Amino acid sequence: MDTAFLINKLAEAHDLSDEELKDLIEDKTSNAPLAAAADKVRREVYGDEVFLRGLIEFTNFCKNDCYYCGIRCSNRQAERYRLTPEQILACCKEGYALGYRTFVLQGGEDPYFTDERVCEVVSAITKSFPDCAVTLSIGEKSFESYKAFRDAGARRYLLRHETADLAHYGKLHPPALSAENRQRCLFDLKKLGYQVGSGFMVGSPYQTTENIVSDIRFLQRLDPDMIGIGPFITHKQTPFADFESGSLELTLRLLSILRLMFPHVLLPATTALGTISPVGRELGLKAGANVIMPNLSPVNVRELYQLYDNKICLGEEAAQCRGCLERRVESVGYRIVTDVGDVKRQDKTNG
Repeated sequence: MDTAFLINKLAEAHDLSDEELKDLIEDKTSNAPLAAAADKVRREVYGDEVFLRGLIEFTNFCKNDCYYCGIRCSNRQAERYRLTPEQILACCKEGYALGYRTFVLQGGEDPYFTDERVCEVVSAITKSFPDCAVTLSIGEKSFESYKAFRDAGARRYLLRHETADLAHYGKLHPPALSAENRQRCLFDLKKLGYQVGSGFMVGSPYQTTENIVSDIRFLQRLDPDMIGIGPFITHKQTPFADFESGSLELTLRLLSILRLMFPHVLLPATTALGTISPVGRELGLKAGANVIMPNLSPVNVRELYQLYDNKICLGEEAAQCRGCLERRVESVGYRIVTDVGDVKRQDKTNG
């Protein structure tokens, strides 16, 4: 296998055969040439801009029991909380003053937050901050629910498909959850005109390279606006507590591959990357990422929203975090911009 040939082919054609993809994913040589090719493409589309998404983790109640997740319903040691609409709006107000123009409401699948309650919060944010985008990340819902959120003003929705392989999905989730329904949700969101984000965990239990290739093929079918990948990180209060966490190197390699395959996509350097390496997010940016999602949640609840162990930035106030990020981003040759940060597609208008 000629690594340079595969990188050039991927940069030009934005695709490889399954076998070529497998070879590139499993390649043990330096990530540097692949990262350089990915960075070139991201600069051609997005320049040196890095978009901020202000993350508000508004509930850690969840009805689901995913085997890898620290807020799974059967974790009796988790201390549960919900933010009030007033608290959520206060987070947005603080974030707006710091330059955030996208707010991401993320939570477990909490039955308390009915469609009506979600819509009220979304409407209140869009009314108070009309020049901002509201993104939801609250799991699997019906087409009608997604339509109601969209009508209330939500523009974006993040829902990782986690793994496209049905058998692998079954090893990570209880029988009540299915890969088919999760994928149905994603295509429903596309039909409704959302900017859609999907993605998968890197190094999750039982994952094979073939699984990763199938994840990439699913993403090609979905054609999302944002792809979020991050290393699987264990949580001590889950059935996967004794598994190894995912690899920094493989995550960075896949970020670069995804940038070359999807030049337009919004690609986050995730908190999980920063958790497994002190410079993980900086390395993610150099590998082709162009989004960072700092935490705007109240400091007193951040440590309660732990999907995995050792999550970073639990004690930083939003203003401290903003200044720290600016310095980190500039240290690797990029710059944070105050912008809604829409996807830059050539084939359709943004909405």
